[in-house]
Amino acid sequence: MTRRAPLPAYLAGAAFRVRDDEFHGASACRLRAADVQRPFRGVRSHGLDLTDLVDRCRAYEPLLRPGEAFSHATAAALLGLPVADEAHEIHVTASAGLQRARTKGVVGHDSSGWLPIVSCMGLPVVAPTHTWCQLGALLEQRDLVAVGDAIVTGPRRGVDRAPGLATVAELGDAVSEWGSRRGARALSAALPLVRIGAESRPETHTRLLLIDDGLPEPLPNHPTPMVDGRVLHPDLKYLEWRIVLEYLGDRHRRDRRRWQEDVRRRREFETAGWRVVDVTADDVFVDSSSLIARVRALLAGQR
Repeated sequence: MTRRAPLPAYLAGAAFRVRDDEFHGASACRLRAADVQRPFRGVRSHGLDLTDLVDRCRAYEPLLRPGEAFSHATAAALLGLPVADEAHEIHVTASAGLQRARTKGVVGHDSSGWLPIVSCMGLPVVAPTHTWCQLGALLEQRDLVAVGDAIVTGPRRGVDRAPGLATVAELGDAVSEWGSRRGARALSAALPLVRIGAESRPETHTRLLLIDDGLPEPLPNHPTPMVDGRVLHPDLKYLEWRIVLEYLGDRHRRDRRRWQEDVRRRREFETAGWRVVDVTADDVFVDSSSLIARVRALLAGQR
């Protein structure tokens, strides 16, 4: 059996165009070998995980033209925003004057105006503010607000919070620039609901379902001193009523260490004089009536 020639080491975890033979240095026969991937027409890759969004984007990158960038839900996922990567297709937007991409496995879009592009993990991505605008026609309001919250909320380090990917004012500027394009009405309705502080999609959904039912708006991840001087950040908090809401996802149930931490946090809040409301996924995404009734009763009692 003839032993296949090894590919150059620099091709490991890389994608390249078939026609760039001076770069990859492989023969046509070698490019047909089983260890060479064929993610897109005219592209080959080696050692990429094509079930992973980032690697799929890296596989398509050799086909990107100047002025094109990953966009819509693909950009949101690359930026770490709370949009599910359910489809295998990736979204690419072309700047004004370029034809949209027409490749199997890619959803091509064209831009009618200026397209701001940033770099994320070495990939060209539509800027977070304009990614949010692109999602205006695709997401229901609570999810759109959740993405907006994630854009303006930077990572927390102790009691300090770093800047987000953009400010609320910059989101507003992007919505103004978006004009009357698809999703404009949804963006205008979602913008006033965006808050700094929400650190997950369920937290945003919980906040919105409470205010949609006429309850006061709670504060997201507001610093709260404990008896021992430490500062905790409850998911949501009613300052005036001394009530905190803590979201308990499936990870809290499966992870023993996380569960013990939840118990400790609850005791600390209660020792400091706070009433604690546990919130589950069913409370938020299945039937919120029980949660709303509990919060309403506590607010009435504390008042």
